[in-house]
Amino acid sequence: MSGLRLTYFVLAILGALVPLAYIFGFFQAEGWSLGLMIDAWRANGATKGAAMDLVISGVALTVWIVAETRVRRNWVALLAIPATFLVGVSFGLPLYLFLRSRPVS
Repeated sequence: MSGLRLTYFVLAILGALVPLAYIFGFFQAEGWSLGLMIDAWRANGATKGAAMDLVISGVALTVWIVAETRVRRNWVALLAIPATFLVGVSFGLPLYLFLRSRPVS
């Protein structure tokens, strides 16, 4: 594995673990309510702006993944779409770059 692929892989792992640690911490403290989490995303202008930034980034990443996957026929790269929306862009983007940079046979 090249140094660049290893970097993408490490960033994907960190991009999954760090947000999930905060998400699970929130659920443990506040209860397992998705509604409370969505309310927290709208708590003030700063958090709402950050949440909207991530949603728009996730949609842009999804469009890019779909467009490139159709051309490259690298179907496994589609796994980055649910990773993006179930965990976050911090996981989906480096995962996609890791999957995209694999040697094509």
